[in-house]
Amino acid sequence: MQIEIYSDVVCPWCWIGEQRLLKALDGVAEPVTLTWRAFQLDPSAESAPLVQWLGRRYGGEANAKRMFTQVTEVGRGEGLTMNFDRAINANTFDAHRLIWWAGQRGQQRPMVEALHRAHFTDGLDLGDRATLATIAAGLGHDEQEMRTLLESTEGVAEVQGELAMGRELGVTGVPMFVFAGKYAISGAQDPSTLREVLDEVRRREGSSPLTVLSAPKGESCDDDSCTV
Repeated sequence: MQIEIYSDVVCPWCWIGEQRLLKALDGVAEPVTLTWRAFQLDPSAESAPLVQWLGRRYGGEANAKRMFTQVTEVGRGEGLTMNFDRAINANTFDAHRLIWWAGQRGQQRPMVEALHRAHFTDGLDLGDRATLATIAAGLGHDEQEMRTLLESTEGVAEVQGELAMGRELGVTGVPMFVFAGKYAISGAQDPSTLREVLDEVRRREGSSPLTVLSAPKGESCDDDSCTV
């Protein structure tokens, strides 16, 4: 079974949702292929401290910091460290190019994990190409090769294509999980719900191009806001 994950590396619920999906897949006997697809919460973003950026949108930095409380606690429950005071809001297009590049080599998952951790835990600027090259080097890739890649046009058309595909499918919030190319569920669902979805997909035969499965509302981020 193939599961496509529409996600942005600066979306906290995406990181949480991905961890929960991995837990749901633990013990699944059949082979499962995970493929990450690009989604940008803010395609026009420029690098700036996240607290300041959210403060301008939500009535001050104090309000922004209060918003982080829930998602920080939920993330901690999944073993994730989210230091929002250090996080940098950034344009993630080049980060998605790295994810696409890693996908050509069957290495998407470690790249996605490294980028999430760099943003949320380490406070690194994912809009900076030198920083992205260093993150990739930490996974064993050649840093100069990564710099050359990011300064080229490699992966640009492919990421643009994924963004367009998401819009055509009606993806407006992430994470969005698409099972077997036909069945979709949104939000950071708990592992038991995701496991039920897996079982349901196995049972179903034939469908419209994309069927949104019924499930409890899961926390997610969209292109207008991120529920934190």
